[in-house]
Amino acid sequence: MTNPATLPDTFRAMLLTKDGDAVSANLTDVPSRDLPAGEVTVRVQASDLNYKDGLAILGKLGIRTYPMVPGIDFAGTVLDSSDARYKAGDAVTLTGWGVGERYWGGYAELARAKADWLVKTPGRFSAAEAMAVGTAGLTAMLCVMALEDAGLTPDQGGEVLVTGAAGGVGSVAVSLLSARGYRVTAATGRVASEGDYLRSLGAAELMDRAELSALKKPLEKERWAAAVDVAGGATLTGVLASTCYGGHVAACGLADSAALMTSVLPFILRNVTLHGVDSVQCPAPTRQRAWDRLAAELPDQLLQSGVQTARLEDLPRLAGEILAGQVRGRTVVDLT
Repeated sequence: MTNPATLPDTFRAMLLTKDGDAVSANLTDVPSRDLPAGEVTVRVQASDLNYKDGLAILGKLGIRTYPMVPGIDFAGTVLDSSDARYKAGDAVTLTGWGVGERYWGGYAELARAKADWLVKTPGRFSAAEAMAVGTAGLTAMLCVMALEDAGLTPDQGGEVLVTGAAGGVGSVAVSLLSARGYRVTAATGRVASEGDYLRSLGAAELMDRAELSALKKPLEKERWAAAVDVAGGATLTGVLASTCYGGHVAACGLADSAALMTSVLPFILRNVTLHGVDSVQCPAPTRQRAWDRLAAELPDQLLQSGVQTARLEDLPRLAGEILAGQVRGRTVVDLT
């Protein structure tokens, strides 16, 4: 294990504490001896901002153990490892596994984690670029993989819908699908402000998300060969009702609602398949496959636009903005 003498006495972190029902997020110097158990100690260079991070910072995530360092993703360099798979100097990335919820996460200069949770950062990506991908990009690729593993191919034609298209998962999904030759319709509640951005990512058509949630019949006019949905609730209900016969829908979020008000009719009369996609507990082989595909397929455009850089002290403000649906694309947190 790491020799404590090789670490600084303290490291800067965002620490969540709870007093009664009130959760506070404060930047503080944390003793290095307080790092949790784990085989690998990492000098964190970058993290990112996800919807779940916003919930945690604002005390809405249901974290059970405090104090907690939030940040469900991080990328950096190994300082020390007792696991033979990693050595000092290796560039590594962590997404999911309950980090930032049950285990201390990435909003800190140092992190310690289980070796099984890490992947080696693909050589194409810097730490900041890996976090421009992050959980959102991994989830988007897992959705694309779910659709293609089910048989979807670009040469079949038809429209592929992406909801929440201006957000983190949605923007990566639009970019990946468009680059692979699919005709993508991007649905967002911010068509007026984000239309040009979504077209720059490859969207062929734009759609107001309200049109989907307004669909109330169990079966509507068939339109989508496939879809990636980040919203759930009434949005996903409308997506399922308007998916073509034999179509596939990959559902990965609940930005609208965790509820699903639908019937069995899309499934038994149109042979629609609903695929649940999870990136938190995703098995290591599938996770590595997704990262390898991201390194090979992610258009440079996504890393060059729609990415903003923030500091730890910006996060309380940005947490409110991401929950309100006001954050475009990806936010990278610089910890260098």
